Order: sequence, then structure tokens, then C-alpha cells
Amino acid sequence: MTRHRDHGAPAAGGRQEKAGEQVTIFDTTLRDGEQAPGFSMDHDQKMRMARALAELGVDVIEAGYPAASPGDFQAVEAIAREVEGVTVCGLARANEGDIRAVARAIAPAERQRIHVFIATSPVHRRDKLKMDRTTVLERAVAAVRQARELVAEVEFSAEDALRTEPEFLVEIFSAAIDAGARIVNVPDTVGYATPADIGRVFRFLREQVKGADKVVFSAHCHDDLGLAVCNSLAAVEAGARQVEVAMNGIGERAGNCALEELVMALKTRADFYGVSTGINTRRLYATSRLLASITGQPVPRNKAIVGDNAFAHESGIHQDGVLKNVETYEIMRPEDVGVPASSLVLGKHSGRHAFARRVTALGYSLEGEELDEAFRAFKNLADRKKLITNADIEGIILGREVKSPGPWSLQALQVAASSGEAKMSTAAVSLVHSDGRAVQASALASGPVEAVFAAIRSATGTDARLLDFSVRSIGAGSDAQGWADVHLAADGRTAHGSGVDTDIVAASAAAYLDALNRLLRGDELPSDSALAAPAGAMIG
Repeated sequence: MTRHRDHGAPAAGGRQEKAGEQVTIFDTTLRDGEQAPGFSMDHDQKMRMARALAELGVDVIEAGYPAASPGDFQAVEAIAREVEGVTVCGLARANEGDIRAVARAIAPAERQRIHVFIATSPVHRRDKLKMDRTTVLERAVAAVRQARELVAEVEFSAEDALRTEPEFLVEIFSAAIDAGARIVNVPDTVGYATPADIGRVFRFLREQVKGADKVVFSAHCHDDLGLAVCNSLAAVEAGARQVEVAMNGIGERAGNCALEELVMALKTRADFYGVSTGINTRRLYATSRLLASITGQPVPRNKAIVGDNAFAHESGIHQDGVLKNVETYEIMRPEDVGVPASSLVLGKHSGRHAFARRVTALGYSLEGEELDEAFRAFKNLADRKKLITNADIEGIILGREVKSPGPWSLQALQVAASSGEAKMSTAAVSLVHSDGRAVQASALASGPVEAVFAAIRSATGTDARLLDFSVRSIGAGSDAQGWADVHLAADGRTAHGSGVDTDIVAASAAAYLDALNRLLRGDELPSDSALAAPAGAMIG
């Protein structure tokens, strides 16, 4: 796999003595991000996301909790085996079983890291661990030493560091470094700190910790008070050279520091921070959209960097200024984050070459059969839709990427709806199973989507419970495509599916069948993936 690097031109001025320093981007989308309710991913989805993160240029992928479940172990191991060009990391509590599980899971990776943590704050020591400071220190040292015997690179985290006594942080970090830790992480686990707190603590630790000059200090900030990005930037300013982030800011509770926001802040204000990252920023938009498609959690329109409104101008004053000089109201170019400068529409007479160029401009890499398949879908859509926009092309690509294989596939769908007091709808479906079976079923319900779902349940002989359903428009206009997301649960398991079509009922049917296929294949995750982690195994 080729890793694309785009640092951008260094900004003029600023602290030039730091211009050569690079901040390590430690991505925890697949660990801290994925453990949050509503963001769970199955095995295939994790692999797709891991490859996208590697292409984005992250330095470290925290792939999961190998000790949490067999499924988590297998996902981490598969990422370690198949995703190249990154350090693959697994999280472990400070105990022998967790650490050995991580070592086994990440063994196939070219570059490996074990991330060991233990809680250090008084409230965690007293109420969660029921340990005194001496015991916590001993556990931390023993865990780092064990991990160091298994891999060359060990990261140690003091959970809830920002509510820990500063002198104890100095003691435990000094001991961890002496035991072999190469990275020490200072997490604001509950999102309590302010930028001033972060700066003060990082400067204090870098001055007082023994061996501080031999390790990389890392920041892991949560967004409970909306300060995760600010706090992470304050940590960088105070000397942190690794930041732990998640795409779209997903994660426990209010989420983690958003990767795209941190990276673009460092790039846009290089004059102030004087550091760089290895992120190919032109892939931010595409990676953000892929994650949203995989999880079924759309990016808010006003989301910084990757939201639909990030580069939109409706105010007349703003529009006038942008037309005269784009720098009047834009501090970044849309293309810098992967939003193409061109929004010219394509149509049914557009050729394969024009389509391929637009796909590349949108930040996607399709070649050979993948490109042929996407182009055929584009032509089919162009027969139903007069003008094809960038959003339509994204829908084609992401719809292809997130769709799961069988066992069931939809061959035909017929729906009839009525209005008035009765408001009864009927739906008939024809499905084909991978074993060759063809099944038809129909159902009656109060609405067309409900009828379709009931017909699919009848045809497949399943009784999955609908947890969540949503439909959103891709692009604008009465002929815009609809993107449907469905979350299903059955036997203590959940799965998410997506569907795209100009007919929202057809899109809903495709999404329901996609989720159902994931349930039936057994590659889905427990209904609460956070609860699947070992007790006390949450640093963020």
C-alpha cells in the first residue's frame, strides 16, 4: 500500500526553530471511537476503515482491545497482518493476560506497539481499582517491563492523569520510563481540563520526570466540555509530540479530539505551532465520509473542516468578499482537505475519463474493475437523473464500499401505498440466497418502508429488531438520491447497513438487507461494544 504524504508548504514566520519537528498522529478511531454507542463496526468495516486511515497517513492505528473479545482480537490481528505502512497498536490493562493478548494480536505487524494503562487519580484508585499509590506504581512498572520484553515499543498511559496529583504523575512516569516505556501518555480522560491546565501539566512533567528527554509525550483529550482540540493544541505547544485523535471526533461520551481539526489547525497555523504532521490532508474529506457511511452517523453540516457548510457562503457580504478574493473569508482551500474546487455536474454523455478524473478529485482511488463497476453505476444513475453532482458520485463510491456480501440479495421490489384514514401499504419482495434459493414474500403495514421491512423479515425467516432508521438526501433537488441507514439487533447482537437509491423506499430496503446480512453472517459486534471490553478497560 502506498502512503500519500502532503505536508503542504511551510508557513512564513513563526517559531522557525521548530519547523523540522513532526507530531505523531495516533489514531484511535477503531478503539476509543468504535467503543462508543452507535459507532460499532463489524470485521469488514474495521478493515476498510483501517486501510483508509493508513492511506490518510496516520502514524499509529490503535486497532482495538485484543483482550475484549475473540472478535476484537481477530480484527486487530487482521489489521496487523494486512495494513501496511503504519504502527499497529493494541490497548492492555496493566495485567499479564491483556498484555500477552495484545502481543499475539499485533505480532504480524511490521511495526508493533503495546499500549499499557492504569488509572492514577485518587477517585479511580479509591473507587475503581481499590489500590493505594504504591500498588498502582508497582503494577505499572511490572506491566511496562512485561510489555517491553514482548515488543520494542511500549506506550504507558496514566488514566485520568489531569485529576492525578502532579507529584505522583512524576513518580509513575519516571518509573515507567525506567522500565522501558518509549511514549508516555497524559490523558484528560473525562474532558475536565482547560488549555491552561494542559499546558501547565505538560511543562511540569517535561521538566520533572526523570528520562523525559528520552521519550515522546502524548496527549489524549476528550471533548466533554468542547475543549478536546484546544487542549490537544495546548499540549503540542507545551511539548507533546504525539496526539491521540479519532476521525470526526468520535469516541466515548462527547468524543475525542477530532483528527481533521487538529491536523488542519497545525497546518493552517504552522506560523504559530511550527510543527507538521504526515497526514495527506487531501484525503480528510473522503476518509470522514467513509467513516460516516460505515457507522451510519452523518457528519453535521456545520462540522469544522469536513462539514457540508465548512466552505459554503450564503451571506451576501461573505459571497461578495469571496468573489473578490477567496482569502477574505476562507483560511483554507476546499481542495486542501479533499473537497474538489470543481462542482461542475456530469451527465449521461460524460465519458469514463471525465468520471475517473472526478473520482480522483474527490479523493478516492479506484482502478481496474473497481473503476469499471463504479462507472457502470454512474451510467445507470445518469439514465434516471439528469445531472450528476459530486455528492452523487460520493454516494456511488461509498455505497459500493460499505455494502456487504450476501447471503441474501434483492432481486425485485414492489410497493403500493395509500393515503387517507386507512393509510395501508403493501410490499412484495423477491430475494435470492447464495445457496440458490429464490423466495418471495409480501406484507401489509401502515407505511411503505414498514411494509418492505416486514416482507424481508418474512422472506428470510428472521425476526430482527429495528433499533434505528434514517434517510437523508445526497445532494439537492427533487431527483436527489436517498441514503438510508438501518441498525438491527438480534440475539444480543447488532449490525448497521446502508443503501443508496433515487427511490428512498428502495434505498431503505437495501439498507435493511445489508444490516440483516451482517447479522446472519455473524461478523457483527455485541449490541453494546463498550460493554464487551474488560471491566476497567477504558482510558478514554
